[in-house]
Amino acid sequence: MIGPATTAPGPNAAPGPNAAPGPTATTGPVGTPVTLLIADDDEVTRSGLRTLLTAQPGITVVGEAADGVEAVDQARELRPDMVLMDVRMPRRNGIEATRQLLAESAAPPKVVVITTFENDGYVTAALSAGASGFVLKRRPVREIAEAVRVVAAGEAILFPAALRRMVAARPLGSAEALPRAALTGREEEVLRSMATGLSNPEIAESLTVSLETVKTHVGNVLTKLGAQNRTHAVVIAYESGLVVPGFTG
Repeated sequence: MIGPATTAPGPNAAPGPNAAPGPTATTGPVGTPVTLLIADDDEVTRSGLRTLLTAQPGITVVGEAADGVEAVDQARELRPDMVLMDVRMPRRNGIEATRQLLAESAAPPKVVVITTFENDGYVTAALSAGASGFVLKRRPVREIAEAVRVVAAGEAILFPAALRRMVAARPLGSAEALPRAALTGREEEVLRSMATGLSNPEIAESLTVSLETVKTHVGNVLTKLGAQNRTHAVVIAYESGLVVPGFTG
């Protein structure tokens, strides 16, 4: 869990006493340098994020983009590890830019959506398109930086409560969205645990199985659902009705 931070907040707003809690994130190696592309149509936001994130250890901002078309072009040219992607941008929004980036390369950059409103329907669509997670612009910069590092390291970052609220406002998809017959009982258990934001070690402990067994189950779940990553799998689980918005584990 990313805990409270005292670092100055991101450029759009300061976290107040009622700010949303930070995400649940698995713990991964965060010492590896991460190259980052920032895509946001607001120049002040881009500049602020670049200044603040460049000052964080282990992060190198290699470029900026003012819209989704530039984001794709810059990602092709610069080949960053990560793209911090706003969703509401001109010419091509962050959803379509994310989908294109993930579809056109065998080793695409990971995408983290950065947004002002956690209940934005665009965020759910971006996660469904393959984004690995999302962060709020009003969160302290240290939390945004940690989210970048964690996702770049190949781990997951989720806001289980926010995901529940987002999908609660959307109609459930058809049962075909989740081929439940293809999932074993244990794989459904693992998927439900993922939906609560548990990391692989936490799932292993709760189910009393080995970490390698959990990793195998997670891999099988992603393959069977056709999910880009575990965040996408959780969205599918909610939207299909396997996990209901009030589910807590």
